[in-house]
Amino acid sequence: ETGYYIHMLMFKKKYYLFVENTRDLNLNLIKIRDKFNIIYRNLINVEKIEILKTYRNKCKRNGINFYIANDTNLLSKVKADGLYISANNKNLLLNGYTKKGFKVIGAAHNQREIDIKIKQGCKIIIYSRLFETINPNKKGHLGVQKFNIISLRSRTKLVPLGGINIKNLSKLKSVVSESFACLSAIKKKPTNLISRLF
Repeated sequence: ETGYYIHMLMFKKKYYLFVENTRDLNLNLIKIRDKFNIIYRNLINVEKIEILKTYRNKCKRNGINFYIANDTNLLSKVKADGLYISANNKNLLLNGYTKKGFKVIGAAHNQREIDIKIKQGCKIIIYSRLFETINPNKKGHLGVQKFNIISLRSRTKLVPLGGINIKNLSKLKSVVSESFACLSAIKKKPTNLISRLF
């Protein structure tokens, strides 16, 4: 079974993993360089800057790109690789960060939000939701076929997010994208998920 997952997933060039604090994911679990991207999205209490700098530096040593969500001050303080712009962040002035040498990615749920992310300078857009989730506040999902249609028509690269877990990893083989993103699966069972990606 493990061999099957390795064969199936290795064609995906990048994985995007959301964490809410540095304790969510043990970086020692990641064994492959230049394939993983961590998006730090702490919505409540941001950790001490020293802890974040240490985590960011370990990411750098391990060949992991480290993104900060929305907070441009924190982005500069920890010298992150890039900025993640959430779907509800419509600030067009953020497009200047690509010229400053930062990688800029964003999130969207529809075409209007995709267009805004492109104006903000996003080269990659995390698009959701691919699969159904158990969150009662997140209703509706695209499914593989609809995501593929939108992805093929898109002017920029789309990365699927939403409802991705160990049970449906095999379905990602049919998704038209070089990457995929995970949120809940990393929070719940990071070791189980990461072990499937090698």
